[in-house]
Amino acid sequence: MKVEVLASVERRRRWHWEEKIRLVEETLAPGMTVSEVARRHGVAQSLLFYWRRQARDGQLGPQDTAPVLIPVEVAPSEAMTAVAPDTPASRRGLIEIELGDGRCVRVDADVDAGALRRVLGVLERR
Repeated sequence: MKVEVLASVERRRRWHWEEKIRLVEETLAPGMTVSEVARRHGVAQSLLFYWRRQARDGQLGPQDTAPVLIPVEVAPSEAMTAVAPDTPASRRGLIEIELGDGRCVRVDADVDAGALRRVLGVLERR
C-alpha cells in the first residue's frame, strides 16, 4: 500500500481596494445578485456584503490599505476655553481643517463623524 501526503499551502488572496470597489459596483448593477458576482470571482458572499457595507459607510478605498497621518496643530488651552459671551452657539466648538492648496473644511461640534469621514476621503482623493 502506498500513501502520499500532498501538502498545499493555501494563502488568502489580498484584494486591492480598486478590485473591491469594482466587485461592489458589479453587485449593484441592475439584475445582478451578490451570489452571482461571488461565484464568478471566487469570493465569499459574506465578504462582498462586508465590502458593500464598507462602501456605504465611506470606508472602502485607499485608506483601508494604510493609515493616513495628518499634521494637527492644537491651540493653547486658554484659547480653547475662552468663548466670548456674544459668540453665537453655532460658532462654539468650531473645528477648522486645512487641507492645503487653499482648501479648508469647517465643522461644528455637532458634525456627524461618518459624514465628515466620507467628505475628507473624497477630498483626499482629489
